[in-house]
Amino acid sequence: MATSIRLRPWQKAAFEQLVASGQRDFLAVATPGAGKTTFALTCAVHHLSTPDVDGRVAKNIIVVAPTQHLKTQWTEAAHKFGLHLESEWSARDGALPSDMHGIVTTYQQVASSAESLAKISRHAFVVLDEVHHAGDDRSWGSSVLTAFEPAFRRLALSGTPFRSDSAAIPFVDYHLDEARPDFEYGYGDALADRRVVRPVFFPAYGGHMEWVAVDGSEFSASFDDALDAARSNQRLRTALSLEGQWLGSILGEAHAQLVTIRRTHPEAGGLVIAMDQEHAQAIATYMKRRFGVLPTVATSDDPFASEKISRFAASTEPWIVAVRMVSEGVDIPRLRVGVFATNTTTELFFRQAVGRLVRWTRGIRNQKAFLFIPDDPRLRRWASSIAEARRHSLRKKQEDEEFGSGEFDDRDEAAAAEDRAEEQMSLFAVISSVATDGTTLAGPSVFAEDFEQDWDDAGGEEEDHAGLEIRLSVPVLGGGGALAGEKTRKQLKSELRDANTAAVRDLVRFTSLDHRQVNAELNRLGGVAKVSEATYEQLERRLRAAEAWLRRL
Repeated sequence: MATSIRLRPWQKAAFEQLVASGQRDFLAVATPGAGKTTFALTCAVHHLSTPDVDGRVAKNIIVVAPTQHLKTQWTEAAHKFGLHLESEWSARDGALPSDMHGIVTTYQQVASSAESLAKISRHAFVVLDEVHHAGDDRSWGSSVLTAFEPAFRRLALSGTPFRSDSAAIPFVDYHLDEARPDFEYGYGDALADRRVVRPVFFPAYGGHMEWVAVDGSEFSASFDDALDAARSNQRLRTALSLEGQWLGSILGEAHAQLVTIRRTHPEAGGLVIAMDQEHAQAIATYMKRRFGVLPTVATSDDPFASEKISRFAASTEPWIVAVRMVSEGVDIPRLRVGVFATNTTTELFFRQAVGRLVRWTRGIRNQKAFLFIPDDPRLRRWASSIAEARRHSLRKKQEDEEFGSGEFDDRDEAAAAEDRAEEQMSLFAVISSVATDGTTLAGPSVFAEDFEQDWDDAGGEEEDHAGLEIRLSVPVLGGGGALAGEKTRKQLKSELRDANTAAVRDLVRFTSLDHRQVNAELNRLGGVAKVSEATYEQLERRLRAAEAWLRRL
């Protein structure tokens, strides 16, 4: 099945470089919002349909994503390419059904299913989404190596430059401890290309905080005072606590900004990144009481978090409060305002937060986005480096300089984790926190005005990229016209499995047979060896057999 794919200039350049290189491993680092998913799926379609120099093609696709929510997003994105991916595969399922092009799994699942994945990855085109997660846990890295060492070809993706702190991530080339991408497309590059990402501004608010430290002593400091790592973390936690006034003041400023934006972009939304579940619920309660809006709350320990995020993304509701959920890869293009209300201060996490606000929306003028941040020196540093890339994008493209050269300092987060553990049984307490005037990290004031004016005039419909359309052939698998429509093949098959399960229950109730006997007979009638390996047509045939059996009873 031939399909036309329109690519952005960077996507086409990266695709052509990957195809021409012929190398087994390829790392592409592209700023959030640039379209890494489209690039990766284009590469996957090519490798499924076009022989390499040795006459080989990939037989299936394996995508590894950081979270359960992103598995769904990958499945839906692949469906638009005519690719059918199974997002609920498990090691016990055995072989992949013949009507599916591949699977989507997570790094956590790879750690428990490496040997099984190795059996199906031998002829696979593997996409390692946000590959730096393979370094989150030492066992994850070794499992990725075991699972995908046999793979036909591997494409690693990241939205942020990264380095190795302990163990190198498999299939990534390093130079002086820094991951060396084969293709890099930075935030400054994307801004310079226009209509790819939004410019993000950082209103940074100072404050005066007072707290009781873990040893019972009282401290008082502003964000301008030099403190050690432990005291810096305590100062930040004090500012972010709703027991003081600082966070409430910043939430008020952010809400006012969102209200202003919604006058010209009615669907625009805001995101608050909270410290933990209790903090998130407290913020939601505060916003309901003060602003009259009840935010959606999505936390990593909520089994319905992915559904909540999807509903929020498709709605016009103003706010969502999240803990470790709305991070990299989550696509909510209408987000225009953010509040960084978490004590996680690493550059990687900060850039992931910024990435939620940068996705360009067609037809909307003046798309500036705003991330409200504490004027903590660490966050100020990360914001300044992004703002610098933003400023350079108006003047000229400067290769390898858009993201700055600031090193990642994970010691901040380690200190924060140690501090949090100590505080659980300590005397730490918030006394007060008061916000002071905010400043926006936008560089010299005159240039900032010029910059904003240029972006005000840069709205309107997205221009088509002439000459960047490519045609590829998507391998057609069984299923026929019954699979047309907006639902993915995985969704349709899930509905059929549910219907089969219900039919089996009815047959057990109306016959003298048990579940095992009924399932065995239906598998025989439907030509199914194993339900998890069944195609759509086999599941449909199995259901028809069950319905005919029930009619005879």
